[in-house]
Order: sequence, then C-alpha cells, then structure tokens
Amino acid sequence: MPIAVGDRLPAVTFKTMTAEGVKELSTADVFAGRNVVLFAVPGAFTPTCSKAHLPGYLANREAILAKGVDTIAVTAVNDVFVMDAWSKANDADGKILFLADGSAAFASAIGLTLDLTAGGLGLRSQRYSMRVEDGVVKEMNFEEKPGVADLTGGACMLSHL
Repeated sequence: MPIAVGDRLPAVTFKTMTAEGVKELSTADVFAGRNVVLFAVPGAFTPTCSKAHLPGYLANREAILAKGVDTIAVTAVNDVFVMDAWSKANDADGKILFLADGSAAFASAIGLTLDLTAGGLGLRSQRYSMRVEDGVVKEMNFEEKPGVADLTGGACMLSHL
C-alpha cells in the first residue's frame, strides 16, 4: 500500500553529492523538523523529467520557499553520479536537493515503485510530489497520465501552499 497523507516517512538513506564528495543523508537528516517539498521522477535525463518536472520546480523555487518551505528536493532511482550530473546540466546545483535512491529503497519503502523493465529502464519511482512536515506527509499528488508533470509540478505545488 502506498504512503498516504498522515503517514510518517520510513527510515531510509539517500546519497547526495557535496563539494566534499558523496554523502549519505537519512530521511531524518532531510525531513526532521523541516517543511520539505519532495518530488520524484522516474529517471534523471528522461524527457518529461528534464523538460517539464525539474524546470517547473526551478521556475517556482523562490515562490515556493517564500511560502515557508525549507527545502525542495527531488529523488529518482538513479545513482548519485547521474543525479549530480543532472543537477549540473540544469543549473540546479544548490537550488534543489538531489537525492539518489539508486536501489529504489525509498521508492519501495513508500510503495511507489514503477516497473519499466519492458522499456529497458528497470524498477523506477512513480512520478509524484509531496509536502512533508517534520517527517509526516501532509500532501500527496500523483499524475493521472504518463508523460506529464502537471499535478505533481512546481506550479501545482505552489498553488497548494
């Protein structure tokens, strides 16, 4: 059963790139005592993720943060090096926190995996967005159609804050 509003995020470890190299961040490190907007994409550098989802959060970043959000983060079932390259390729380094979920541990723990094996992509994360306060999900959004980032995008999240 997928995670829902009111649920606490499970204890999982992500990887992120820092100036000092790869760093592990637990869900507590990212979410404890903070108001965080997290969005998930099936894959870095994939068309919808790169042309719509990530750009929407970058375009609305300042307005989202002005509404009391401490951090905007993105996760994908990609390794930390791919997530770092995606961040740099989109001039998002330092603007959005890129959380690598390379083995789909987080996506699995919250019940939001997507099997794209038939398309050669393997196990991935579903496309979603959530707002999390102190580790508890306060809002969840899912896309109704593949290939779009309307209901989970930055503008939609901003309209809910």
